[in-house]
Amino acid sequence: METDILGAPYQRRALELGEDDEGPVVATLVRRRAPEPTNRAVLWLHGWSDYFFQTHVADYFVADGFDFYALDLRKYGRSLRPRQTPNFCRRLDEYFPELDQAARIIRTEDRHDTLLVAAHSTGGLIAALWAHQRRASRVVDALFLNSPFFDLNLPALLRTPAGVTAVQLARRQPYGILRRPLYPVYGHSLHTSHRGEWSYELAWKPVGGFPIRFGWLAAVRAGQRRLHAGLSIDVPVLVGCSTRSYRGQHWHALAHRADAVLDVAAIARWAPQLGRHMTLLRVDDAMHDLTLSAPPVRAVLFSELSRWTGTYAAGAPPAIPAPAAAPTPARTLPSVAGGAPAGPS
Repeated sequence: METDILGAPYQRRALELGEDDEGPVVATLVRRRAPEPTNRAVLWLHGWSDYFFQTHVADYFVADGFDFYALDLRKYGRSLRPRQTPNFCRRLDEYFPELDQAARIIRTEDRHDTLLVAAHSTGGLIAALWAHQRRASRVVDALFLNSPFFDLNLPALLRTPAGVTAVQLARRQPYGILRRPLYPVYGHSLHTSHRGEWSYELAWKPVGGFPIRFGWLAAVRAGQRRLHAGLSIDVPVLVGCSTRSYRGQHWHALAHRADAVLDVAAIARWAPQLGRHMTLLRVDDAMHDLTLSAPPVRAVLFSELSRWTGTYAAGAPPAIPAPAAAPTPARTLPSVAGGAPAGPS
């Protein structure tokens, strides 16, 4: 690994993923070790128009006894290459190879026996589908889904037609761009250049997001339909979301105290489709990325998350090597008749 753009103690490693129609493809695995040896690891997975920059999240996890990893998926953040279409895919399972590689490195090379996947928004949908698909291999021990993208934020009567239209357009114009409102309320609520607390690379996370392309939207709708039909994730899942949404297209202070991207009622509705062992956490005054909410809200979130991981992702304590035994002093014992002095055998 080499030093990451965040500087020490963050390291990164490129995961080679072959080529697609736009050329060579890579993902990027970022790592930060906990202060003390641990068998527990967490893998952070970002959302759409996003990448890993939330160092305060890593601070929380390493303080809680996890080695921290984050994955920038292909064509996102650190993994975006020249002449690639940012964030584009045709199927959500295109991301499974980098998740497989990351899990192998964490478990096999770095020797962790407990793996928590913490995934946000579109990453939450991808992680759920991956965990379902890989459930026989027991690669994941627990999932924390942070405002997962379980449905379109549209009135119910428009969701099905929108999905059908996206599929039809994706067949003819996969790279075609969906027209949408231009005022970036959520981006303004986050970035320090507007009304937010956070600083990050706008080239990788634009204030208004990257263009939504028909092929990507069709892939998301296919993944959502699979979720709606019911998954069989057989490990504990914590789904977290705000208690309210804000759908306005113009600035309002409520954007700092609500999910300004998704319909939280839809998240709560579809969460039981993940599997039998699901816990739903509704957080008052939380934003879309729960971890980017106001400090008092983050404190509530991390407290609840610690209680949950302490029960469902506790792991085994790391093995502590036994101290070397002191050498036994040599002793001369009485001679045995007819032979040499007896000694240790």
